[in-house]
Amino acid sequence: MSGVTVAKGDPRGIFYDLFPDDQAAELTMRAQILNALQKWIDAQEIRQADIGRVLGIPQPRNSEIKAGNFDRFSLDRLVQIAQRAGLKLELNITTYD
Repeated sequence: MSGVTVAKGDPRGIFYDLFPDDQAAELTMRAQILNALQKWIDAQEIRQADIGRVLGIPQPRNSEIKAGNFDRFSLDRLVQIAQRAGLKLELNITTYD
């Protein structure tokens, strides 16, 4: 490579390259839950309005999930929505040296 230096990013994910650790941790969790909700919505064979009723959210919020706009949802709100979808959420805590 002609003088180009390639830096490896943080192994925990891109949010840790861009934000302080506490903020990156929350953003990572929100993104993971949103991704799971997107997959759940895509797997449903019901109308968008019915998905909104199951999840307890209005249709515009359903669209925001599908579009990946996780900045529109707090972590606790995403946890509530995921539970309504029947998703099993687990928290894995690891210490870093």
